[in-house]
Amino acid sequence: MNESKPFSTLEWIGDIDGYLKILDQTQLPGKLVYIDCQDEHQVWHAIKSLQVRGAPAIGIAAAYGVCLGLKALASPTEDSLFDRLEAVTAYLASSRPTAVNLFWALERMKRHAAACRGIMSHQQIRQALLEEARAIHEEDRAICRGIGDWGSTLLSDGMGILTHCNAGALATSELGTALAAIYTAVASGKRLSVFAAETRPLWQGARLTTWELSMHGIPVTLICDNMAAQVMREGKVQAVIVGADRIAANGDTANKIGTYGLAVLAKAHRIPFYVAAPSSTFDLSLPHGGLIPIEQRAAEEVTCPFGLPIAPKGVAAYNPAFDVTPAELITAIIYERGIISPVNEGTVRAAIEPLHRRKEAISSGEKPNPHR
Repeated sequence: MNESKPFSTLEWIGDIDGYLKILDQTQLPGKLVYIDCQDEHQVWHAIKSLQVRGAPAIGIAAAYGVCLGLKALASPTEDSLFDRLEAVTAYLASSRPTAVNLFWALERMKRHAAACRGIMSHQQIRQALLEEARAIHEEDRAICRGIGDWGSTLLSDGMGILTHCNAGALATSELGTALAAIYTAVASGKRLSVFAAETRPLWQGARLTTWELSMHGIPVTLICDNMAAQVMREGKVQAVIVGADRIAANGDTANKIGTYGLAVLAKAHRIPFYVAAPSSTFDLSLPHGGLIPIEQRAAEEVTCPFGLPIAPKGVAAYNPAFDVTPAELITAIIYERGIISPVNEGTVRAAIEPLHRRKEAISSGEKPNPHR
């Protein structure tokens, strides 16, 4: 596959007084519309309203949102800068609760600012934070390629692959996570049959994944969410691969609602179930997935999708945006440095803890210990 994308998910335009350009994913697949975020309020709205979505992309957008929030300082002193930084990061953190990349990126920006305090001017700190946001963005590109390289080794020529929601270029900076494995496998000459589950109630699979794969010239077949078991039973699927919004220390994984059901079906049909995610999506502070906060969204997304009433007026609806797949149902987790299998607390911590320590040291201005 050509490394270049036929679209840009998000892009910073200009210098420290610039703005964030975001592809409005709520307009897809009908329209290719970009919005210009000039302040942190517009970024908050873009995240909350799913104009930008996908855990890695949310983290990148939030990092740039910090830079936008610091543009509006009335009296640029060190104290006012850091007061403003606290307020902006707390505000952006309130946009969505489940995707840990949002909080990881905001904490990384705060650590980097703290490392600059007392040794840089107000303007220099702003410049350093923009460079940090750009670093988060660029690192995600490399992470996507790493996940693609490792994930493609699990996919064989002639396989049928089922994916859920959208974990591709639209959800990240470049190739994606789950779709990165597919893109890389196809680029190496493997022939794959891709099935995209529609992913109700907002149809990210139907609207986004099929659009994205088609834009890249990869054939894809759309199925209703309730067709997954039948497609598996017919032998059309040999692997399921999905992304993640938060992974607990034991490997329990939160992803778009419906993922847990697919994992149960895959287990029943003896089909491997893979999760693809960057190391920043792991939340090692949570021992298990039962502690992952699950976002509850408006009932209207279920009863009146895209303004079309499909249920009686006033009927109650339950609308959790995510569910948690237990580690025992996950065959392997693919991350930028390798593959975790079997999935349990021991294997997860052994793989991820060193990466987290190293990244925290770098963003805090410390010299990382390469042997740690």
